Amino acid sequence: MDIQAAKSMSQTLTKRKSRSSLWAELKRDKYLYLLVLPGVLYFLVFKYYPMWGVIIAFQDYSPYMGVLKSTWVGFEHFIRFFTNPSFYLLFRNTMMISLLSLVFFFPLPIVLSLCMNEVSNKYFKRIIQSIVYLPHFLSWVIIAGITFLLLSQTNGIVNLILEFMGASKIAFLTSESLFWALLTGQNIWKDTGWGTIIFLAAITGIDSQLYEAAKLDGANRIRQMWHITLPGIRNVIIILLILRLGHIMDVGFEQVFLMANGAVANVSDVFETYVYRNGIQQGQFSYTTAVGLFKSVIGLVLVIGANWMAKRFGEEGVY
Repeated sequence: MDIQAAKSMSQTLTKRKSRSSLWAELKRDKYLYLLVLPGVLYFLVFKYYPMWGVIIAFQDYSPYMGVLKSTWVGFEHFIRFFTNPSFYLLFRNTMMISLLSLVFFFPLPIVLSLCMNEVSNKYFKRIIQSIVYLPHFLSWVIIAGITFLLLSQTNGIVNLILEFMGASKIAFLTSESLFWALLTGQNIWKDTGWGTIIFLAAITGIDSQLYEAAKLDGANRIRQMWHITLPGIRNVIIILLILRLGHIMDVGFEQVFLMANGAVANVSDVFETYVYRNGIQQGQFSYTTAVGLFKSVIGLVLVIGANWMAKRFGEEGVY
């Protein structure tokens, strides 16, 4: 009995110590926790709390009946969605736009970061950074307007130049074969500079002694970039790639909605525009929630799979 009493007393003392140490840490770092609090509240209110609403994907939801009293229909909405003739079209368009962005857009911030890191003049470097960051702060409405002014077939600047040079005009905005490339080009112009922020921050964390040792060994700037800078930010690249795969089914509603028109409907209709038409305009909340849940599951599977592959090859991964 004495041994058991001693064990229980030691466990009680350990718990008290852990509680007191936790309270001491909270008290010591209270300002840091206050700094984190707005972000935590944002995710709790706008990300985690709405997650319970996905159950309406398995219901015939009625706003008058509410979530708890709506009729349960199981996987009826998913079956309807997968058997819909437009499912293949939506899946193809969404995947192609995302893959083009992944292949052509994702590497560019890395390349631009490496180039900007080689700029020795600090003032010139800051000017370049300010210029390449600016497009990120423009709304898609403004970007769509600029695109229309440049590429319109009637009065677009590009087509006016082509006409002046004796060449035939090109229907940039109404050509199905150019629509995906147009969206990819807009993404590259808008967010390539903004994407360099994380990579430049990662580059600054590389030990400068590695570059000095490489110089002594006769390595030029390209070799230093290839053997020191890129391996130094490899973990950051992999983590951002994994996170990007989680959004592969999200192509951005606003951009596609503004650039779409009847002539390119076969290549511009994606899951976001489909959900807008059926959910917002027609009030099919349960059906479009099932579509959104399908997208989320695909993203979750890709993140888990990519993270497992990263761990398999010895990288850190996301978790």
